[in-house]
Amino acid sequence: MQLKLHRKIFTDDSTIGELFIDDVFFCYTLEDKVRPKKIKGITAIPNGTYDVIINFSNRFQRYMPLLLNVPNYEGIRIHNGNKSTHTEGCILVGGTKADNFIGNSRVTFGKLMTKLKAVEKKEKIKITIA
Repeated sequence: MQLKLHRKIFTDDSTIGELFIDDVFFCYTLEDKVRPKKIKGITAIPNGTYDVIINFSNRFQRYMPLLLNVPNYEGIRIHNGNKSTHTEGCILVGGTKADNFIGNSRVTFGKLMTKLKAVEKKEKIKITIA
């Protein structure tokens, strides 16, 4: 399965994007601000292609997608949330978007997990961020 995140709206607070699954629009995303130099906990991850696995998060106490081998970052997950204060470099997903905000996040995350779980044992999951 190929996920593609196209970053579209850049503000001083956040980055809003669109997530595609196998080239079909799935949802909106919200990340921290893209910065030329990393500031811990408030900077979006670098553009690139990353392997994604689903494993148990001790922090969130549930199974969630985890991006592997992100340079200079650890524990980057895809999860629900609405604004930049809900992420520390992670990718939030939602069904609606507004200024520095995405909505319907829990439902959207649940739908994403259903899709990922359906293929995780059959094929690799990758995400490309641009």
